[in-house]
Parts: sequence; C-alpha cells; structure tokens
Amino acid sequence: MTGDKSSATSQHMDKRRSTFSGKLGYVLAVAGSAVGLGNIWRFPYLAAKYGGGIFLLTYLILMLTFGYALIVSETALGRMTKRSPVGAFQTFGKKMPFKFGGWVNAVIPMLIVPYYSVIGGWVIKYLSEYLRGNTQILARDDYFTGFISDGFGVELWFLAFSLIVVVVLFAGVKHGVERVSKVMMPLLVILAVFVAGYSMTRPGALEGVKYFLIPNFENFSWMTVVAAMGQMFYSLSIAMGILYTYGSYMKKDVDIEKSTTQVEIFDTAIAMLAGLMIIPAVFAFSGGDPDTLQAGPSLMFITIPKVFASMGFGTGAGIMFFLLVLLAALTSAISLAESGVSTFEDQLGIGRHKATILMGVIMILFGSASALGFGVLDFVSVLGMSILDFFDFLTNSLMMPIAALATCLLVTHVAGLNRVIEEVEQSSEFKRKKLYCFFMKYLAPICIVIILLSSIANVFGWITM
Repeated sequence: MTGDKSSATSQHMDKRRSTFSGKLGYVLAVAGSAVGLGNIWRFPYLAAKYGGGIFLLTYLILMLTFGYALIVSETALGRMTKRSPVGAFQTFGKKMPFKFGGWVNAVIPMLIVPYYSVIGGWVIKYLSEYLRGNTQILARDDYFTGFISDGFGVELWFLAFSLIVVVVLFAGVKHGVERVSKVMMPLLVILAVFVAGYSMTRPGALEGVKYFLIPNFENFSWMTVVAAMGQMFYSLSIAMGILYTYGSYMKKDVDIEKSTTQVEIFDTAIAMLAGLMIIPAVFAFSGGDPDTLQAGPSLMFITIPKVFASMGFGTGAGIMFFLLVLLAALTSAISLAESGVSTFEDQLGIGRHKATILMGVIMILFGSASALGFGVLDFVSVLGMSILDFFDFLTNSLMMPIAALATCLLVTHVAGLNRVIEEVEQSSEFKRKKLYCFFMKYLAPICIVIILLSSIANVFGWITM
C-alpha cells in the first residue's frame, strides 16, 4: 500500500512539474547555464596562464570524455526521477549517504548565485559607465579597487542584477527561463563573434591568436591538466545541481546524447570566442607580456578597460563587451537560482512563487555579505580570503568535486550504468555508450579525487597552480 501511495504521489508531482517546450528550449537553457562568467572571465586567463594552445587542447579532450560522461549522467538521472538533486538521490534510498549526495549537489548553486550576482552587479556598473562614455575613467589604475570598496554603491548594483534574476524566475520555466535563453543566447553569440573579430584585427593581435590556438607542448605541465579539469566543471555546469534540475524538465522524446553534444559545441565555441576576444587584444596592448596576460580575475575589470581605452573604438567595444558579459552572467545566474527554486519546491512542497522568494532572500543575505566584503566588511577574513573568495573556494574547490564523486558512485554502485543507459536509449541510440561506461567506471572518480586534492593543496600553499 505504501508503495502504491508513493507511486501515486510521484505521478501527481510529475504531472504538475514544469517542462521545457522541446529540445531547442532545453539546449539553449543548458547552454545558457554553461556559458557564463566561467567562459568569458575565467577561461581566457587560465588559458593564458597555462600555455595557451596546449591548455585549450587539454580542455577539449577532457570535455569530450570526462565532461560528456558527467553531463549525460546528471541529465539522465534528472529525467529518470523527475526530481531536483535531493529528490533524485533519495529516489534510490533514504539513508544518510543519499541525502548527503543530493544536498551537496543542491546547496552548491544556492551558495554560488549570491556571489555570482555580486560580480554580475560589477558588470552592470561597467556597462553603465561605458554607455556614459567614461572609457578613460574606467582605465584608471585605482578605479576598480575604489569601486568595490564603496559598500553602498556595490550593494545597489548587486541588488539590480539580483532583481532581474528573480523576475525571470517568477515567470516560470517556459515563460521565464526558456524564453530569456532563446533571446539572450543568439544575441550573445552575435556579440561574441563581433567583439572577437574586432579584437583579432588589432595591430599585433595575430601573435595572441597563435598563442591561444596553436599547442606548444613545451608549455605543458601537470597543472595544465588540473586547471583544465577545474575549468571544465565550472564551464559545463557539472556538479551544480543544474543538470539534474533541467533534466527533470526534459521531455522523454528529447535526445539526451545529441543535446549533450550540442551543449558541448555551444559551450566550447563561446569559450574559444572569449579567448579570441581577450587574449589577442591584451597581447596587442602589452606586446605579449605574460604578466599582463596572466592577470587572473582582474583581467576583465582592470586590464581589459585599459585595452579598450587605447583603442580608437574603445567606447563601442566596451559597450559590446560588457553587454555580452552581462547576458552570459544573467543566463548562468538564472540557471543557478532555478536549481535552488526547484529544490525548495520539491523538498518543502511549496509553490514556485514562494520558492522563488526564499531563493531571493538567500541571494540577498549571502550576496550582501560578499558585496560588502571588500569595503564595510573588509575586516572579515576566512582562511585568509575575503567573503566572496571564500564562497568561491568552498563551492568550486571543495563541494563541486565531492558532488561529482557522489554522482559517479550513485551511477556505478546504486542506480547502475544499465538504468542510465536505458534512460538515454528511450529517445535515441547511445552512440558513445562504451566511452561513457569506461569513464564512469574507471577514470571519472580518479580525476575528481585529483581535482579535489590539488585544489586543497593549492589553497594551503602546498602546490602552486
């Protein structure tokens, strides 16, 4: 009787669960979640730091093998169970390990989206300044530091970005998340192609193009692999609960393997365009100075404005670039927050609007702490890091590898590879089945443990990344 009741409840929840309208809606929404600050902000400086072309080659190999296996797993488990991460794990058991694995996947996006929205607020601020023609002001050495230290100003821009995200979530999956993705993603691609084309035609930029696209094996090191693995998690939205959530919205006739391939292509194309936007421009500006190329997170907000200020078309380039970054940041933030909303709906049994309000409160509380961490709360330090940097370390370096390992163990030791394969084959032939099984059984867990240990060792200074 209990089983019948559970089954009836499950069927009822499946009937009222939101869905994407079809394959295009799913692909653009997932691509939107994948294409974010990780591609446009993080990918170029990591590529510059770890050897240019050899980093790009390493990333592509990992993405087509290890990344592919994890995307398929999370999507298939989401569609199979019609649940967000916690519910998906608990479908296979109610004991603590299942609850822990599900909640780790579920909590990650709830912790990422607040500080991600702070950076989104910075992007809106820079876009507004370019629209006002303040190109030279943005290029000043002390501008960025002064801006993020202004607690009240940073908080306002963070709230503006957060408000946009919450409004889209209120509109729902089809009319909010999917509709926004269908408009923003094509516009994002057009802008990326235009800015990359402009960047590559600057005098001296060709050397930067060569550095980024042509592998030089002399630049290869073990840390190239570790950095590329970490970027793959961030870039493909793996181990963030997003793919479980979006998979649960996917109709049974949508081809999981084909959709995954399209997301891989879309994501990689944007990452490569981001590299071609930023690396050649900085190369031309600095004469190929490696220190300028490896400026890290400050590349977008300090180095790039200097590059634009040195151009004849600098204001126009700045407007297009930061509009592009804003679109990418919004699509990713919406998907991160949507995962949290879905979890609250499933686990608390509340409606979408209440779940969205709860997610909004979390965004404001944690995001405000991150926004004020460089000014009003700059005296707060965790492991020697600012509040924003600590959240970034906690989610990306610790929780995401653990979440991915939990998914691997769920697939290989609990649900079984055959159940995942059957789910994929409901809508199509599983062409990369052998590759998928090999990576999930043997290589994925090893790779994940390496990422986790390397990240921890790097933070404590045991190794330098």
